[in-house]
Amino acid sequence: MGTWGSGNFDSDTAADHLSDITGRLVARIAEAMAGDPVGLEPDEYDGVTVPCDIELLCLIAEQGHVGANVPEPEVVAGWRRTFMDVWERTIDGLEPAPGHKEGRRAELTRTFDRLAALAQQRAS
Repeated sequence: MGTWGSGNFDSDTAADHLSDITGRLVARIAEAMAGDPVGLEPDEYDGVTVPCDIELLCLIAEQGHVGANVPEPEVVAGWRRTFMDVWERTIDGLEPAPGHKEGRRAELTRTFDRLAALAQQRAS
């Protein structure tokens, strides 16, 4: 086991642990994106939890620790297209309160932008 510092995440074991955690988040998001698009609708479980999982992935990856992995930029771009296409097609049917649609769209955009920036940073 290699250790390069005194921090909680400064060892091979910690890096493996972060890789496992981020790998599970990526796999869960990928599974939701590959599933029935109905599950991504704004009032469905994956429609709520996918952005949460992306946010968690970003929070972990932004720390810069070894082992925290994010998908390739083209994967993130595909996820954004898939998710936002479903969201845009279905949000009006839920009759959102005034301002909610615009605010939620902005938050979803920020969330995907964060992941896209991390993916681009890791790819270069």
